[in-house]
Amino acid sequence: MRKTSFIFLSIIFIVLCFFTTTSALHVFESDWEMPTSIKESESSYRVVLITQEMDTPFWNQVSRAAEREAQKLGISLEVWGNYGSHQEDFLTNLEVAIQSKVDGIIVQGLDSDKFKELTKVKASFYGIPIMTIANDVPIEESFRRTYVGSDQYKSGELLAKQLISDMGDTGDVVLVFNKNVEHYQEQRIAGIEEVLQDYTGINLHYAKTSSAREDMVATIQDTLNQFPNADAFIAVNANSVGAIVQEISKRYQVEPFYIYSFDEGPESLSLLKQGTIDAVIKQSPEEMGRKSIDLLTKWLNGNLVPLNTEGYVTDIQVLKAVDLHE
Repeated sequence: MRKTSFIFLSIIFIVLCFFTTTSALHVFESDWEMPTSIKESESSYRVVLITQEMDTPFWNQVSRAAEREAQKLGISLEVWGNYGSHQEDFLTNLEVAIQSKVDGIIVQGLDSDKFKELTKVKASFYGIPIMTIANDVPIEESFRRTYVGSDQYKSGELLAKQLISDMGDTGDVVLVFNKNVEHYQEQRIAGIEEVLQDYTGINLHYAKTSSAREDMVATIQDTLNQFPNADAFIAVNANSVGAIVQEISKRYQVEPFYIYSFDEGPESLSLLKQGTIDAVIKQSPEEMGRKSIDLLTKWLNGNLVPLNTEGYVTDIQVLKAVDLHE
């Protein structure tokens, strides 16, 4: 009986060994791959892109490029913003993103105390990397990791050189900008001043306004009263270019004036196509969207440490009416 049991167990053992060996050989000879780790296959970084305005040509291009890059890299991206520039809603979105403990935040920089408190204190407390896009805030005031966007100082220089090329080296030039001058506007103005200071025949005048349309109109009216012989206007913020054209057209023919703007806002592009304004500085929103996601992902993966605190500059160029009809 014992002998029979021993023989029976031996047969079972031999059969099991056979099937185990056969299965192992099948694994190594086939194209089967070891499953990826749970972290790689099931988890994804959650990133939020926050802007002050949505549904504008510029931010639509930024967000679409960011979404394409996020999909390519397997990143979960949410785009938050408002329809119209509402700073309180914008700051609320930023605070919610921080409290949600997302893996990273790409945000349009806002040079305000509240913005700096959120990025410097709250985001830092949770260890959430902040990357500014399009508009920067100084690193020492915001603790942002890096910036992706235009070199605003150079864009000011570029526009000033275009003005000299069009108008010549004499004339009265008015800069229109917000009363609460943000960092990006300071940089643009500094670039303009750097170029124009070498031309003694050019007189610079400064017109400060709020973002409210009525205030812009009143400021331009007052400016035209003070400087009736002004030759050129530069809208440091694209939001004011429409008011500039509107008020000039009430008193004079617009054509003799040299009018310039930064940013490709709906109003500035429309006026440029009409030939009403002379040029705008064209930025690279798609490059900003793509590059910001790429850089943040590399940082999160530990493949790019540290990020360049000076920022990553995207392309700028002068866009004239003739360029839109080619």
